[in-house]
Amino acid sequence: MTERKRTPWVVGVSGASGTPYAASVIRGLLAAGESVDLVVSRAARLTLLDETGIAFRDAHWRGDLAEWLARGADGKPGAFAASDGDVRYWAAGDLAAGPSSGSYPAKGMLIVPASTACVAGVALGLSKDLLQRVASVTLKERRRLVVAVRETPLSGQTLKQLVALDEAGAVVLPASPAFYAGATHIQDLVDFVAGRVLDAAGVPHGLYRRWEGELGGAYRSREASGG
Repeated sequence: MTERKRTPWVVGVSGASGTPYAASVIRGLLAAGESVDLVVSRAARLTLLDETGIAFRDAHWRGDLAEWLARGADGKPGAFAASDGDVRYWAAGDLAAGPSSGSYPAKGMLIVPASTACVAGVALGLSKDLLQRVASVTLKERRRLVVAVRETPLSGQTLKQLVALDEAGAVVLPASPAFYAGATHIQDLVDFVAGRVLDAAGVPHGLYRRWEGELGGAYRSREASGG
């Protein structure tokens, strides 16, 4: 196994709707020169197939990932250039994988999107698959854990579990797009959420227009772009 130049971020993709969020986050990490360890849950594969038509396979993960990252939020292929960067993939059922141990170097973990089942598993420390195990390791090692929960409405039980994650040190980040950035396309809304995930991780990016204290800026931005 070749030595990596940078300590990786673990990106966990659970079965909630919102696989374009994960693709945008991964593209943003790679664009920033970050290394990525990727874990895709079994449920996430079904969601990815439903939302993009891509069957994510362990034996062909590089090609499947490249196809996924090239798709826009509207599902059109070839919307983005091929992403080139340091990505290592770990099967969700591989509980002996590197990131399952606290001695494995990692900057932290970004769970995007996070389903309510994933939230419950992490909050309760179940570690039923590699994604949940890595999240537990991230918390116990006091590394940054960002949980981009994607569900609505939220039940009282899920709210309690999100509070438990917050108290354990995680950043609870609802996948809630904003409109002040001047969005003119669905991709803009997706990139806003992905950008906020990267903000929480301290990773620089240019995914969305930041608020600068100027009322009407979003409207003028849309007008200037012809949106």
